[in-house]
Amino acid sequence: MTMCLVWWLWTAMADAGNLKYKDPMQPVAVRVKDLLGRMTLEEKIGQMAQIDRSVANATVMKNYFIGSVLTGGGTELLPDARAQDWVNMINEIQKGSLSTRLGIPMMYGVDAVHGHNNANNATIFPHNVGLGATRNPDLVRRIGAATALEVRATGISFAFSPCIAVKSCC
Repeated sequence: MTMCLVWWLWTAMADAGNLKYKDPMQPVAVRVKDLLGRMTLEEKIGQMAQIDRSVANATVMKNYFIGSVLTGGGTELLPDARAQDWVNMINEIQKGSLSTRLGIPMMYGVDAVHGHNNANNATIFPHNVGLGATRNPDLVRRIGAATALEVRATGISFAFSPCIAVKSCC
């Protein structure tokens, strides 16, 4: 039994040394080339897919190698969901991604064009065209920072917004 454990640890460590894509000391180009070389066609297709949160779970992420999940506008997690509810849900979905052969983490995005409007007690901001009409870039920057803070507090790594609406004249 001890001999099997030693052999398993040795092979795991030896294999980890060959996983350039997991080595943060490697240049990005080397990591990408190594990872793509290891991926099957199914894994590459799955990584290019983004699915809605309503159909995402650990099993789907693991079986289909999904690369990204989106909470779109109006998709409610739970009535009165707290930030911790969001974090727990995202972590559960992430477990499926990390349990795949290559352990590629998924990216989670949220439609936050008016702030993090899917989260309970989040700040809601005016429509982007209204913000653009203010012609106040500092205001739009501060709204973006506030939205980013609220989105990140729920465990989400990227938001589809805010954007700046630009009105051309004449």
